Amino acid sequence: MQETRKSRVIKNLFSAVTILFSIGILVFFMRTEDGIKNLRHVLFHLQPVWLLWIAGGVLSGWLLESYVLHLFCRHLNKDWTFGQSFYVGMVELFYSALTPFGMGEPVEIYNMTKMGMDIGTASSIVAVKSLVHHGVTFFYSLILISFELNYFQTMVSNFSFISLFGLITNSIFIIGVLMFMINEKLTNSLLQVCVRFLDKIKMHKLSQKLNNKVHNELLIFHDSTKTIGKSYSLYVFAIFLTLVQITIAGLISYFVYRSFNLNGESVFTMVAGDTFVTMAASFIPLPGSSGGAEGGFYLFFRGFFGASIIPAITLWRISTFYVNILFCGILVYFGRKKYRL
Repeated sequence: MQETRKSRVIKNLFSAVTILFSIGILVFFMRTEDGIKNLRHVLFHLQPVWLLWIAGGVLSGWLLESYVLHLFCRHLNKDWTFGQSFYVGMVELFYSALTPFGMGEPVEIYNMTKMGMDIGTASSIVAVKSLVHHGVTFFYSLILISFELNYFQTMVSNFSFISLFGLITNSIFIIGVLMFMINEKLTNSLLQVCVRFLDKIKMHKLSQKLNNKVHNELLIFHDSTKTIGKSYSLYVFAIFLTLVQITIAGLISYFVYRSFNLNGESVFTMVAGDTFVTMAASFIPLPGSSGGAEGGFYLFFRGFFGASIIPAITLWRISTFYVNILFCGILVYFGRKKYRL
């Protein structure tokens, strides 16, 4: 009981530190270029209609995130409900905002096992969905940015460095997940390395338990991945919905732009910039890609917003990050009581 309470305190403390750190970065940006002064001015002139569009975009993103997950869950478990998928989707968004590298996926798997799904099946679903999301984001952002390459090369300082960082980190992740999914020998080799290490430090019982349990779950993982992999129509539909989700997420920067009573810039260019920033910053090793997301938005959108760039960053981060912490956190709290065994 005392250990559980201690674990809860540590978890809450980590969450509080994460949120304060992210707010600190935002305050740092606001203190530059008269950010606070401009923010105060802009708040009184925001267009309510476009704020509703922002809210609609955020909600649509939540529903699409959950529904794509639900497609894979229902493919392997016909009794799985959309309510369960929505809860797990909110878990992913909430913990991705709170953990370094956006590591919401392991918490997704943990919650799915607490809801009655075996760990091998849960891991395969999350791995496939994560691969689809990162893969679509990666290639979609490159296609979009290629149409506006001259513009961003001219307007964005350090564009080459940002591009290189995004390409390398995302490529490593996509190839790593793909290899883990399709190469059974690799996963078994990694397991045996862990088992031999435990044997070497005289933890024979633990190594045997790990070998038996993890080996069985890996068999389920690969069987589940193969089952999903045979359904090409499922992949096509999931990729299409993910494209829609990413496009809507990219439109939020345009909605922010219009809410400032600004007009005249290309929607396509802003979606391309937003999608590329999200892709490049996705592996910044800080909760919610803090610092990288704000910095990327500043570099890519400074020409669009001018003196209002800091208030724009503030509203954009509230819409795409702090709202996830607040509302997804509430949904996770109530969902845990309803869906977890």
